[in-house]
Amino acid sequence: MDTIASFTVDHLRLLPGVYVSRIDRIGAETVTTFDIRMTAPNREPVMNTAEIHAIEHLGAVYLRNRADIADRIVYFGPMGCRTGFYLLLAGEHTSESVVPLMKDLFVHIAACNGAIPGATPEGCGNCLDMNLPMAKWHAARFLEVLNGIGPERLHYPE
Repeated sequence: MDTIASFTVDHLRLLPGVYVSRIDRIGAETVTTFDIRMTAPNREPVMNTAEIHAIEHLGAVYLRNRADIADRIVYFGPMGCRTGFYLLLAGEHTSESVVPLMKDLFVHIAACNGAIPGATPEGCGNCLDMNLPMAKWHAARFLEVLNGIGPERLHYPE
């Protein structure tokens, strides 16, 4: 069986950042998958499921409610390794072009003081597994990366 492209990225050199993971053509449509890497793989502790779950809810609702991007959001959700998130956008995009959106998203999460959208038994299959304070902490920490982001955090290591 062939190895998928994301398994060929040197995770020992990968830094927290925003990367184009892949660009797919599906018929006449194009989808860009972003690797929103919040922790250094295999070198920093991974995020716990409770904060990942809170970030997922806050992020998905925020992105799908932004008039300027809502119609291009395909998916926002966690990586299985718990080091970040995937963002899928309709169209072809660059890492550089999505950084302002990611800054807005993580400012929103870091500043959240209300209820987590959909965190009810009716709206979520595991609504008790949420940790807003830690989600905010991770968002604020990732904002430091985004605010000083350079090429080494926008393109996968060679």
